Amino acid sequence: MLVVSRRQGESVVIGDDITVSVLEVRGDVVRIGIDAPRSISVHRDELVDRPEPAEPDA
Repeated sequence: MLVVSRRQGESVVIGDDITVSVLEVRGDVVRIGIDAPRSISVHRDELVDRPEPAEPDA
Protein backbone atom coordinates (compact mmCIF):
# COMPACT_ATOMS: atom_id res chain seq x y z
CA MET A 1 0.00 0.00 0.00
CA LEU A 2 1.29 3.43 -0.93
CA VAL A 3 0.71 6.04 1.79
CA VAL A 4 0.99 9.72 0.83
CA SER A 5 0.20 12.95 2.62
CA ARG A 6 -1.91 15.49 0.75
CA ARG A 7 -3.36 18.83 1.74
CA GLN A 8 -6.67 20.33 0.72
CA GLY A 9 -6.61 21.05 -3.00
CA GLU A 10 -3.86 18.53 -3.75
CA SER A 11 -4.33 15.34 -5.78
CA VAL A 12 -2.92 11.92 -6.54
CA VAL A 13 -2.98 10.53 -10.09
CA ILE A 14 -3.45 6.78 -10.62
CA GLY A 15 -2.50 5.49 -14.04
CA ASP A 16 -3.34 7.76 -16.96
CA ASP A 17 -6.95 8.54 -16.18
CA ILE A 18 -7.83 8.45 -12.45
CA THR A 19 -7.36 11.45 -10.17
CA VAL A 20 -8.12 11.46 -6.44
CA SER A 21 -8.37 14.98 -4.98
CA VAL A 22 -8.64 16.20 -1.39
CA LEU A 23 -11.60 18.58 -1.47
CA GLU A 24 -12.01 19.49 2.18
CA VAL A 25 -10.61 18.64 5.62
CA ARG A 26 -12.76 19.24 8.71
CA GLY A 27 -11.36 17.81 11.91
CA ASP A 28 -11.10 14.05 11.39
CA VAL A 29 -13.28 14.01 8.23
CA VAL A 30 -11.70 14.26 4.78
CA ARG A 31 -13.83 14.77 1.67
CA ILE A 32 -12.26 13.39 -1.50
CA GLY A 33 -13.23 13.60 -5.14
CA ILE A 34 -12.52 10.83 -7.61
CA ASP A 35 -12.33 11.60 -11.32
CA ALA A 36 -12.35 8.36 -13.34
CA PRO A 37 -13.74 7.12 -16.65
CA ARG A 38 -17.30 5.77 -16.52
CA SER A 39 -15.93 2.32 -17.30
CA ILE A 40 -14.23 2.25 -13.85
CA SER A 41 -16.45 1.28 -10.92
CA VAL A 42 -15.93 3.38 -7.78
CA HIS A 43 -17.64 2.26 -4.56
CA ARG A 44 -17.30 2.98 -0.85
CA ASP A 45 -15.54 0.08 0.84
CA GLU A 46 -18.41 -0.63 3.26
CA LEU A 47 -20.82 -1.11 0.34
CA VAL A 48 -18.76 -3.73 -1.49
CA ASP A 49 -20.25 -7.24 -1.18
CA ARG A 50 -17.79 -9.67 0.30
CA PRO A 51 -18.34 -13.31 1.18
CA GLU A 52 -18.90 -14.06 4.85
CA PRO A 53 -15.97 -15.81 6.53
CA ALA A 54 -16.57 -19.55 6.94
CA GLU A 55 -17.52 -20.72 10.41
CA PRO A 56 -14.81 -22.94 11.95
CA ASP A 57 -15.87 -26.52 12.65
CA ALA A 58 -16.62 -27.09 16.33
